[in-house]
Amino acid sequence: MSLRPTKAFHPYAMLAPTLVLLGLFSIVPLGVAFHRSFFAWDLLTPAEPVGFDNYRFLWSSGELLEVGWRTLAYSVVVVSASLTLGLALALALNREGRFYAFVRSAVFSAYVVSWVAVGLLWLWLLDPQAGLVARVTRGLGWTPVDWLGNPKVVLFTLAGVTVWKITGYAMVIFLAGLKDVPRSVLEAAALDGAGPWQRFHRIVWPLLRPTAAFVGTTSLILSFQAFDIVRVMTQGGPVRSSTIFVYAIYEQVFVNLRIGRASALTVVFFLLLVGLTGLQWRWWRNRPRAKTTL
Repeated sequence: MSLRPTKAFHPYAMLAPTLVLLGLFSIVPLGVAFHRSFFAWDLLTPAEPVGFDNYRFLWSSGELLEVGWRTLAYSVVVVSASLTLGLALALALNREGRFYAFVRSAVFSAYVVSWVAVGLLWLWLLDPQAGLVARVTRGLGWTPVDWLGNPKVVLFTLAGVTVWKITGYAMVIFLAGLKDVPRSVLEAAALDGAGPWQRFHRIVWPLLRPTAAFVGTTSLILSFQAFDIVRVMTQGGPVRSSTIFVYAIYEQVFVNLRIGRASALTVVFFLLLVGLTGLQWRWWRNRPRAKTTL
């Protein structure tokens, strides 16, 4: 029995359920948000049309730039660190044996734990008074750092916790990519005198670029959608130094009751995410391909 489509519409029929769900839960809400962004509405009184006032306010108040740059800095740290650590772990653990399998499972286990549980765990670990990190720091004779109370470091602390959680995902994807690297080519390169760095630079990395592009794109989207970790650990503080896009949208809806401004932030957030994703894919595709010859 052949599983190939026999009619031209068969692939579209198979995609139809997913496309319907995507439209209902993604496209339609985005359209509603775009429409609501031109109104002032507090959920209690009738909505009033205000044109582009919500967008103008976000720009003139500086909130859009502040939240945007803060989210971008957070995403740069998360994407670059998770890519680097995930690739390094994949290269180190791409071996047979129970020990390596155990380490791979241990690293990946953080990814399947809920964001709330991860936030609560690190909230306890980083407590400046009773946290394990503070106790170890005092034991070494150093002054503990208030990782979640210092506006200068809190954003990078959240980024570090995010990297700790998602690095296992990047590692697994890179491990799958390494399985497609021909072992015979690596053995031939080793016989020709190529060292580990040459084999990685000339053979492994060029073949892993599509995998790296996929990991980078999904990590970027995930970092831009961060909410639980901020809500649990900092609530956007101190002094809004950890307020990033999704949490800013949450504040506008449930704290300020400004649905129009929240909708405007949502539209800008979507456009920024699409633009950054497109630029990232274009950068990966336009990079000169390294030759796999020595």
